[in-house]
Amino acid sequence: MVAPNPSDPSDTFRQAAPAPASTTLVVQTAFLGDVILTMPLLTALAKIHGPVDVVTTSQAAPLLESHPAVATVVRYDKRGADRGPVAWLTLARLLRGRRYRRVYLPHRSWRSAALVWAAGIRQRIGFGDSPARSSYTHRVSRDMALHETRRLLALAGETSAPVDFDFGLTDGEVDLAGDWLASHGISQPFIAVAPGSVWGTKRWPYYPDLAARLDHSVVVVGGPGEREVAAAIVTAAQGQAASAAGKIPLRLSAAVLSRARLLVTNDSAPLHLAGAVGTPVVAIFGPTVPAFGFGPLGPDDVIVEEMGGLACRPCSHHGPMTCPLGHHRCMLDITVDTVEQAVRRVWRAAATGRGAQAETP
Repeated sequence: MVAPNPSDPSDTFRQAAPAPASTTLVVQTAFLGDVILTMPLLTALAKIHGPVDVVTTSQAAPLLESHPAVATVVRYDKRGADRGPVAWLTLARLLRGRRYRRVYLPHRSWRSAALVWAAGIRQRIGFGDSPARSSYTHRVSRDMALHETRRLLALAGETSAPVDFDFGLTDGEVDLAGDWLASHGISQPFIAVAPGSVWGTKRWPYYPDLAARLDHSVVVVGGPGEREVAAAIVTAAQGQAASAAGKIPLRLSAAVLSRARLLVTNDSAPLHLAGAVGTPVVAIFGPTVPAFGFGPLGPDDVIVEEMGGLACRPCSHHGPMTCPLGHHRCMLDITVDTVEQAVRRVWRAAATGRGAQAETP
């Protein structure tokens, strides 16, 4: 694979130029969690049309490049090296040259819609509530009562099919995760924690206090932005923790999660990554609510949220960077005791094979 040269926009997409094109394209350039939740759609589309090509972000591309349903991944670094009209036009020309019969647009974005229109793709399938719906040739109803994975499956004409992430971790990746854990003194079983989020108000602030109470080894996962809080968690855990935050590639993070007994996480990408590799989660929700369709799906998963009936919750679809009212009670009022009890429920359920919902708090 040729490494992209940021000074040459055409170089960014060179990896996708050779080889016969798939008949079907999917454009998903939203946040990392959204890309993960698109995996079941890719699997469903591949069963109908054969392996699909995907345009996605540089951050998410490693998750899809070895996915069984994906033929080719085209990296589009829309906020970085590929920002601006020159790279956009270069990508549109490349997609036009591949002569796709159809494109699916799970990301309800004008930029994506304009891109595939400029690429001359005749069948353009997207959601009927998208701002760009007028540019679609086929519009699909988006049922807000469903989980996001099932809303996306509706684009393939499926809403009741099993949710199959088919993540495709290799034995080598899982073994490499085991080597990393052993080299950092982490014995199994262990608990993973993901303290970060793109959105500030989604971050539960008491992860170090939780780590100090846990009886098992702890591994912190996340990106470079979580290094400071990860260090505080490792210190609080008093010698039985290690941080992978910002230190290992994304697929290795997924492999580490696959070996964890459970993950404690905010409403963020690691929640969906853990679900994709089959690891139970304790999911902490504050400014957002599971009813938005982004909650966990596993039988052993437990949701923790403020239950005092705050009138201000939820405050937005994503969760703002700072609390609009200045008190952030939706997260501050969730106690360490409450999360610790949820962790012990999921731990017992995962260890015994009983569903966590059958456990008494």
